[in-house]
Amino acid sequence: MSKLWQARFFTTVNHLRELPNTTVPEIAFAGRSNAGKSTSINILCNQKGLAFASKTPGRTQHINFFSIGGAHVAMHRKDPTKVDEIQAMLVDLPGYGYAEVSGNTKLYWQRLLGDYVQQREQLAALVLIMDSRRPFTDLDIQMLEWFAPTGKPIHCILTKVDKLTRSEATTVLRQAQAKLDSYVDEDGEGFPFTVQLFSALKRVGLEEATAKIVELAGLAEDDAAAQAERIDTPDEESDDASED
Repeated sequence: MSKLWQARFFTTVNHLRELPNTTVPEIAFAGRSNAGKSTSINILCNQKGLAFASKTPGRTQHINFFSIGGAHVAMHRKDPTKVDEIQAMLVDLPGYGYAEVSGNTKLYWQRLLGDYVQQREQLAALVLIMDSRRPFTDLDIQMLEWFAPTGKPIHCILTKVDKLTRSEATTVLRQAQAKLDSYVDEDGEGFPFTVQLFSALKRVGLEEATAKIVELAGLAEDDAAAQAERIDTPDEESDDASED
């Protein structure tokens, strides 16, 4: 079972001063409204209603945190999460669909998103959700360029590939990789940007996305360490048998 399936709502914030006082890695999900961000989070976490999409694009103004560890899905939603057992956070950032909102609200969101992705020390990586039919809009590029100077990884998920032919999907993926490869630092070195195809409807790319997010959150090492411990630590029966 994927560790992402343990995801559980932790808190919601509307100002940077309200960010949780935790030190675990955070993986933030960003994307334009209607790109399929909420749907992607829900299918990755195997939970229908974990992340909610606003009925009006661009209206969701909060940053929502989902904990991994410290609780399990079967627990009652009112049971407290054991904060000291949290291993990582998934962070759902407001969708940047600005068509229906005022200028002041746009500026507020830009400041909130920009400050979070540029300054949050716990933020380990960004997952950028883009509609495969319309990737790299101006706002997507703005998010890339906000985050790139941190030197942290960005994994781009190109959603709704079920709407494309196989040939179109191959072309989109190749063009997206070329776009990401065009970003280099002051020394001419490429940034740690990766990209994949995804379809929530057809479950295309689900395993790939899961593995990447688990890796970025440091949970893969956790799993490997736990497995090694189980192998290296003999049980009582083994001890008895060796003594005989």
